[in-house]
Amino acid sequence: MAKQTSDFRYNTGETRVPWAAVGENYNVNDLMEVIRFLMQGEGEEYNKALEAVWEQVKKLDLLSSPPGKLSLGNKVTEAEAACNEYLGTDSSTFVMNATAGFEIAYKYANLKPGDEVIVPAITFVATMAYPLSIGAKLVFADVDPRTINMDPEDVKRKITDKTKMIVPVHIGGYPVDMDPIMEIARERGIIVLEDAAHAFGAEYKGRKIGTIGDFAGFSLHEVKNITSFGEGGILTSTIPGYGPELKRARFLGLDFSCPIKDWLYNITPIPGKEEPFVPGNSSATEIQALGLSLQIKRNEQIIAKRRRAAEYLTKRFAENDAIIAQDLGSEDIKPTFHLYLLQIDPARAGGDIQTLKAKLTEKGVTQIAHFGPLYRFRIVEEMGYDPDEIALTCPNCEEVFYKRFTHLPLYGLSDEQLEYMADAVLESVKEMQEGR
Repeated sequence: MAKQTSDFRYNTGETRVPWAAVGENYNVNDLMEVIRFLMQGEGEEYNKALEAVWEQVKKLDLLSSPPGKLSLGNKVTEAEAACNEYLGTDSSTFVMNATAGFEIAYKYANLKPGDEVIVPAITFVATMAYPLSIGAKLVFADVDPRTINMDPEDVKRKITDKTKMIVPVHIGGYPVDMDPIMEIARERGIIVLEDAAHAFGAEYKGRKIGTIGDFAGFSLHEVKNITSFGEGGILTSTIPGYGPELKRARFLGLDFSCPIKDWLYNITPIPGKEEPFVPGNSSATEIQALGLSLQIKRNEQIIAKRRRAAEYLTKRFAENDAIIAQDLGSEDIKPTFHLYLLQIDPARAGGDIQTLKAKLTEKGVTQIAHFGPLYRFRIVEEMGYDPDEIALTCPNCEEVFYKRFTHLPLYGLSDEQLEYMADAVLESVKEMQEGR
């Protein structure tokens, strides 16, 4: 009888009676359903092609064996190595989504009820979910009206002795002005968590996003520039030597360095800024990791294609001075162009963004202000916050959201669709100016 290697949890050497890591393998019929899902179609020609694939897959099934791991195996390790090389770090940790990565960073900061966390007034709910859930106090920083990112000057105004974290968000993949935020954070010993959900591949002053703040979390959700089969995230840290702790924080504190008596491993707490914390489970799968490894190889081409579309729109929108086009960045600022930020000057346009959005909808142009003011959500109000009172402290947010900006898509469009979208925006603004 041939010897085999068992799963690490049950046996550490070769054995004649292995204990498999995978309880039930996926079979050839399952694989065909995956192919059918990833390569959808209909009609006689599609069905013929699918049948031909089915015949070849059955032959392959006779010669192959299933993977020995479906979670946290070699593919996850390979994906993390690819991220490290791309970002220029040694801490990339693959997690089930960006929100899970944020939670690890919040726990490292030993966030407690009453501690203050400064978040931008406009972002996705995931940014604030953990501090809101534990009773930490959210402090909403106003936005820079040009970029819709967190305004560093308002951050400075709103820091107090209770401020424990600052969470800048690179909205649309456009980097936040990080230097002033990092300067004040370092002066006061405040942890900086970059919500880089849109910014995988962005650069700020020669540094990749993910290598500036204490932590950075990237999203690989299905709508992002690159994905990992629908969900996934990467967490990085600049805290020296903390990469291995991120790996343990991802999976319940598993520790092989100090096994308990007569056992294979230990469960130990994760070191935090002030005291250890109890981790959760945000393990990622091998399939997700494979998806990331495949797409990261073409991320630069993806960003370049998005940039070309953004450049086209910005050039076209220069025809009307009521339109404030997307800032394309510079040598110091290199966005990922996840979204195209379209703004108007209501006084010159003869109306606000709500009118423009309605006109674009009528013309069949999909667009949406990607995020709304966080403090307007019911969950925030029911947790004891006064949205109208907060709005008074975030005048830029109120102005840009209700009167000035929306987001346009940049990817998956043909040249004709891109041209039509630019024409529709220009025509709609002209109609507003003419009172039509």
